[in-house]
Amino acid sequence: MKLKLDLHDIYNNSREIDRALHGVIQEAVRIKATQVEIIPGKGSGQLKKKVLRFLEQKEIKALYHRIDKDAKNHGRLFVYFQWK
Repeated sequence: MKLKLDLHDIYNNSREIDRALHGVIQEAVRIKATQVEIIPGKGSGQLKKKVLRFLEQKEIKALYHRIDKDAKNHGRLFVYFQWK
């Protein structure tokens, strides 16, 4: 199962971004999703940096397997989960 989170609508609301990121990661863990696609958009790259900082937090990093940045579209990230 794959989940998708588009941050275009809330790009300027830091609290809402954090809530959405927490929500999609919790949902992925709950349903044991294999992949989450996060779309911060292209822009200046500040939102993408914020998303990466969120994903690098110790308690969040323990939940997923790896992160890939889309080679063809730098406004997109993939978070992969591995379940045993």
